[in-house]
Amino acid sequence: MAKAAAFFDLDKTLLAKSSTLAYAKPLYESGMLTRQDLMRSAYGQFMYLVGGANAQQMDQMRAYMSQLVAGWDVAQVSAITGEALAKVIEPIVYSEALTLFDEHHAAGRDVIVISSSGTEIIEPICERLGADKAIGTQVAIEDGKYTGEILFYAYGEGKAEAIRSLAAEEGYDLAQCYAYSDSATDLPMLEAVGHPVATNPDKELRAIAKDRVWPVLDFRKPVAMATRETHTRNRAAGAAVGAAALGLAWYARRRRH
Repeated sequence: MAKAAAFFDLDKTLLAKSSTLAYAKPLYESGMLTRQDLMRSAYGQFMYLVGGANAQQMDQMRAYMSQLVAGWDVAQVSAITGEALAKVIEPIVYSEALTLFDEHHAAGRDVIVISSSGTEIIEPICERLGADKAIGTQVAIEDGKYTGEILFYAYGEGKAEAIRSLAAEEGYDLAQCYAYSDSATDLPMLEAVGHPVATNPDKELRAIAKDRVWPVLDFRKPVAMATRETHTRNRAAGAAVGAAALGLAWYARRRRH
């Protein structure tokens, strides 16, 4: 049988909130964010939950995050996100999504998370979830600090490009692959595979899914990850290596070419 994979968006697909904005409070407590930044992130989280994010808002988020992280110490960010993982992320993971992870693994498919959030944010999340690989937005690093230059933005057509590139490298038959997302901005990602699934879709994507007769899933049950740790421990240990290796190697190849 052809090799296949299931590609998952992260925010509002696997998680009930934005992963990047969810870390605003611990970053503020560490002194890396100002109170103004914290309030802006809280407002952004609220608006994201109410209406999702359109293309213009995603571009604004890219510019804001690029300016915000310039000069941040990479090791410090990794330490903060790792320490805050249990408190910030684990309570907002959809149990229905974890069931899908298990079903795809049982069917012999790789599970890959692809998100516009930064690599350092999504890799520990993917490790805990038990994903096989992770692709996130990559910010340039010099002397252990972020420069603010975004090398790759995992958004829109960029996600589809990453999926096609990875499929060529890993031998995935895209016609047999699945993709899950909540946003119409991920339409290129959904169109790149043979089995697109609108998951917690925004109004625009729900209409597109209805028109194209795509499956629609609505998740309702965030679950504490502690209840899943024993079940995923062995797979998660391997995923940590896979996620980190892919996150950096894919961008390095892309930049050389």
